[in-house]
Amino acid sequence: MIEQYRWQGGFPKIGIRPTIDGRRRGVRESLEEKTMTMARNVAEFFSSTLRNPDGSPVECVIADTCIGGVAEASAAAKKFAKENVGLSVTVTPCWCYGTETMDMDASIPQAVWGFNGTERPGAVYLAAVLAGYAQKGIPAFGIYGHDVQDLADNSIPQDVQEKLLAFAKSGLAVANLRGKSYLSMGSVSMGIAGSVVNETFFQDYLGMRNEYVDMSEFVRRMDEVIYDTAEYEKALAWVKEYCKEGPDNNEPEGQKSREAKDKDWETVVKMALIARDLMIGNPRLAELGFEEEANGHNAIASGFQGQRQWTDHFPNGDFMEAMLNSSFDWNGIRSPYIVATENDSLNGVTMLFGYLLTHSAQIFADVRTYWSPDAVKRVTGYTLEGKAAEGIIHLINSGAAALDGSGEQTQNGQPVMKPHWEITQDEADNCLAATSWRPASTGYFRGGGFSSDFLTKGGMPVTMARINLVKGLGPVLQIAEGYTVDLPEAVHDALDKRTDPTWPTTWFTPVLTGEGSFKTVYDVMDNWGANHGVLSYGHVGADLITLASMLRIPVNMHNVPEEKIYRPKVWGLHGTSDKEGADYRACQNFGPLYK
Repeated sequence: MIEQYRWQGGFPKIGIRPTIDGRRRGVRESLEEKTMTMARNVAEFFSSTLRNPDGSPVECVIADTCIGGVAEASAAAKKFAKENVGLSVTVTPCWCYGTETMDMDASIPQAVWGFNGTERPGAVYLAAVLAGYAQKGIPAFGIYGHDVQDLADNSIPQDVQEKLLAFAKSGLAVANLRGKSYLSMGSVSMGIAGSVVNETFFQDYLGMRNEYVDMSEFVRRMDEVIYDTAEYEKALAWVKEYCKEGPDNNEPEGQKSREAKDKDWETVVKMALIARDLMIGNPRLAELGFEEEANGHNAIASGFQGQRQWTDHFPNGDFMEAMLNSSFDWNGIRSPYIVATENDSLNGVTMLFGYLLTHSAQIFADVRTYWSPDAVKRVTGYTLEGKAAEGIIHLINSGAAALDGSGEQTQNGQPVMKPHWEITQDEADNCLAATSWRPASTGYFRGGGFSSDFLTKGGMPVTMARINLVKGLGPVLQIAEGYTVDLPEAVHDALDKRTDPTWPTTWFTPVLTGEGSFKTVYDVMDNWGANHGVLSYGHVGADLITLASMLRIPVNMHNVPEEKIYRPKVWGLHGTSDKEGADYRACQNFGPLYK
């Protein structure tokens, strides 16, 4: 019931705009069927390929008629507004009247596919309308097939498919952000700048609003029993069966009694229920007489301050964060929630980007330590090899990473992190079995609690990313594609025990280019902009770059091959020899999407 309630607002749709040469008495009539067929084929391609966060097919809306002039363009715009269209793709096989047929909605991402055929000048329209978009200050993406097609060929070439998907995935992410909330549960954690929530960033760049609750709201809801008690009992029984408790590393005088630990389990389970209800609401609360609380905060992401005002007295938020960020819980397999530890809203947004692009859970971590090959050799006697040969980065945080990050889901025999609709119950059970819940270090967490402890399997392609804010510049995004790596057990133990072995560990190595920030692994670590980072499954740096360009967020470092980068056509008019500089200039020129 709660999952159905979660997505009650529906999902944005993709608008398809078939544009046509408006000249009647033979020209337009000869092109109607071809143009509308292009539109239908693109709509079918999207709906058969793309999924919404709940796993349902993405819906498309096609203009009622081909668009040959401003009246039909206006009619399509009205239909799109009524149908919750969040991005639009214009398609055409021919010349059209550019400024008369273009989509003038500057608040949504725009793309144009101009058919590469010799019979009619679709490429000429594409160039003309993109020039119009540039002149009017609406960055649009151009799509032009590499090879000439015959006019009767209604297929979508592979290179066109790739650009359509790159645009649509990022455009849907933009549209899914708009109108949602980021919920701060608490305030600033230990002086971490990312937990100083910047409303201007959320409003101007993401189209989101900010919501706030004090952490005392958790105490109120626990004391006044503002949660579903039946679900609580179900969740607690599930925890006792599937969440195995690990060894207590605290000194004997710092260890809690069995009775106190059992009480902590009850508290952290209630915290997970309450945090979820604060984010999205819960119709069950209305049935219990709590109509206001039942509404939630329409939050697509949240953050929990925890340290230290909460954790000096109450159990930590690790279980709450780890389970909500995972793709399963006591109610079964479901889409992950996005909860940032220490209320690091900038890492929370980066998690949100990764989730909306991949639909899989995200790993929140400290970018803790760079281990050079020499340092590993000195400490353990082991010589790093394979993908780890140039050095590794230790990603570890206090137990809030999604359990999917254990790598216990598989595809073709390899560890992966899947969208929830592809995860089997056995895979969810394996993630749970690979995780132990360690009594929290009372040096860090005086109030106790439990931290998840797992080791990420090596061999997964992943992308590390992070948004940072710079005074006078605004947000910037950094990206590092790489791989998780395995270490021999003794080597892992030796390195892991130098930090806190009760927390989940991921050994990460970036793909090096030999230049700039990616000359060495040390350079990646040295150029990272904050203490936190996010790991998304897959090499999705190109998608992140496309998404960032839609939101006007420049990218300050990445190791994505140039041929994979896809930005609005007008970015090239800001310079072609210095593409990183052109990205900064374009983002500054056009400004935030919603400002």
